[in-house]
Amino acid sequence: MQTMTGKEAAGGGLRERKKRATRAALTEAAVRLAAEHGADHVTVEAISAAAGVSVRTFFNYFTSRDDAFVVVDAYAADRVCRAVLDAPAAMSPLDALRDALATELAEAERQHELWRLHAEVLRTSPHLLVRSLVAHTADETAIAEVIGRRLGHEAATGAATATDAASVPSPVPEPRTAAPSAPAPPGNGTDEPERRRALELYPRLLAAVAGTAVRVSVEHWSLRQDERAFADVFREVFALLAAGLPAPPR
Repeated sequence: MQTMTGKEAAGGGLRERKKRATRAALTEAAVRLAAEHGADHVTVEAISAAAGVSVRTFFNYFTSRDDAFVVVDAYAADRVCRAVLDAPAAMSPLDALRDALATELAEAERQHELWRLHAEVLRTSPHLLVRSLVAHTADETAIAEVIGRRLGHEAATGAATATDAASVPSPVPEPRTAAPSAPAPPGNGTDEPERRRALELYPRLLAAVAGTAVRVSVEHWSLRQDERAFADVFREVFALLAAGLPAPPR
């Protein structure tokens, strides 16, 4: 996941927008070429030509050819993280994350063809699928971290005390009232396992469950597009989560 400064996260200047547009064009070109010819038969030269840039420019954005296939939108998780932190303090973590994801998925729905092609490329290229899963895991960690920061958790936690173990925690931790600071760049001087080890249970669970909810929403809607709008399916999924997944009436 690409990281951004506060200014860039808010939209940045013309130069930043051009950089994002160039990266998006390269990714779209890579995905479309891979869908047509197979990822193994697509070259950096072909991707660059299709995007209207030089090979040198390609390597300003990606360290290898395969990197261009991994994710459709490299900035999406950054925007989700910022939206979660900026949500009203009174909003529950689940609702804050739901609204942040809904905004991103509205754009994904408009680019449905590209996302469909990307899914097909990953299905037919196991090594790219693995890399994509690794990228999504890193995004999940970043989202869990900002959920923890929104709740006022420390970046690292010690072992639970006997008092902690004996107490019964609230199902949903209370959100902090003060505005959290901006998200730190992923990594932040530590590797992925250390970052995940530092997370509390609730942020990890919420970030993981939300990712599954998105996947189920997309899959369900894709199979029944003529029945309901995607936004309706997505909202119902999160409503069921918020209600504790009650069994539907018979």
